[in-house]
Formats: sequence, structure tokens, C-alpha cells
Amino acid sequence: MASASRARAQGAPIPNALTIAGVDPSGGAGILADVKAMSALGAYGCAVIAALTAQNTQGVSHISPVPPAFVGAQIDTLFADVRIDAVKIGMLGQRPVTEVVAEKLARYRPAHVVLDPVMVAKSGDLLLENDAVGALREALLPQATLLTPNLPEAGVLLGERAVETVKEMRRVAEKLRERMAYSGHRWVMLKGGHLPGQDTVDLLHDGDRMIELPGLRVETRNTHGTGCTLSAALAALLPQTGDVPEAARRAKAYLTEAIRHADLLQVGSGHGPVHHFHGWWR
Repeated sequence: MASASRARAQGAPIPNALTIAGVDPSGGAGILADVKAMSALGAYGCAVIAALTAQNTQGVSHISPVPPAFVGAQIDTLFADVRIDAVKIGMLGQRPVTEVVAEKLARYRPAHVVLDPVMVAKSGDLLLENDAVGALREALLPQATLLTPNLPEAGVLLGERAVETVKEMRRVAEKLRERMAYSGHRWVMLKGGHLPGQDTVDLLHDGDRMIELPGLRVETRNTHGTGCTLSAALAALLPQTGDVPEAARRAKAYLTEAIRHADLLQVGSGHGPVHHFHGWWR
């Protein structure tokens, strides 16, 4: 796709992007969605399976953990052979898995770490155990170069209620950025999809700049995996752009079109997936 080739500098290698997340058999969220988004945006997608789910567009029926040692072995084996340019972290499920992932990231230090604090599925099912929230906050948050919570997730991370206005979002973005490491350039992308009304304003904040990314709500129920798709898109675009605001704008534009074209798909009878390949399937 032309936009993907434009995103990559002339002569630059195709980036390798890694997703560490759970498996959604319906393909709308989790690792399958991540690899689709990475592929659509010009990156080669790799995956480490951190959790297993039995779910469809209507809900999650079962969750099965992956042994933490095996999660670590997947990461070690991959980094021993493949140049990883960016990592996206999604559903981890349990505290021991969260701690292993944090340990491995500290060892390998990838240039870009996009942390999507996946806690609840679109259906309302819990995807992160309560005792894992502390590990995510303490061990992973300081290693993230870009944090991408929605408003309910931001509330959990801060131990506060979810906010409902853009003014309140600014305060939350500042508080989240304060909890990230001070070394290096770190960003928060606070997603405003849960705001009331038709506006879907996202905020980008790096401790200095506060950038608004405006948007309009697309009327569809097929929004399963939007958070996964956005964070995977960011992991694909950050190595290609080298600029967080530019990558965020492109990722949001890509997701908006994926949502706009979602009704072309016929997957399940609940909250269906977005159309990751809207630019290719005519």
C-alpha cells in the first residue's frame, strides 16, 4: 500500500515488530489482530503468546494461562535470532507472566515499547487479574516508551474513577506521564473513545507537550479489538517514522478507516472486528 511505503524511509529495512499478547480465536483482537495491523502498515509481525482465550464476538468463555517460563523462552529465542525494532504489549493476564515480560524487556531494551494495558474485553470480561495490575504498574509502566490506555484503564492505573471530559483527560495524562520513567522520551496516548458524544479526542503527552488528536465517532457496533489494533499500528509505525506524534496521527487515521469499513465484514453476531485490510480488499 502506498501509505505504508511512504511511511518507510527510502532504502530503510522493513521493521520487525513484536506483539506480546493473548490469542483471540475470532481474530478480532489480540495477536491475530496485531499481526494484521502490523502487516497492513508495512512491518513484519512477530508474536509471543502470553495468554490463551476461548472467545468470539459475543464474549470470553474461558481463559488459560501460558506458563511464565515458556513466555520467557519464547522471548529469549526470538531476540536471539531476530532484530526487533518495536514491541507492543497487550493482554498478559497474570502477575507472573507480567513480571517475566518486564524482566525480559529490561534485558533486551527494545527501542520502542508500546504498552496497551489490556484489562477488560469489549464484552466486559476481565482479561487481567487484579493482582497483575500492580505488577503492570510497577514493572512494565516504567519501561514503556508509549502508554496507550483508554479512560477506564487509566482510572484503574491511577486508582481513580474514569473521567468524562477532555479537561479531565489532560489532568489524567499528566498524572500517568509522571508514573513513567524520567529517562528517555516517554509518551502517554490517552484514548478518548469512551467520552460521551460524537467526538473521540485522544491526547498525546510527553511531560511537556499536550497534543490533541481530534476525531469523530463512527456509527458501528463492530469495534472489537480497536485498542489492540491501534497499539499494534503504533508499534509498526514508530520505527518507520521515528516520531511519536506522526506515528500516532497515522495510526489513528488507519484505525478510523478500519472502523469505517468494519461493516463490510461479516464475522459473528456480536461486536465484530474492524477491517484491518480495508486498503487492499476491494
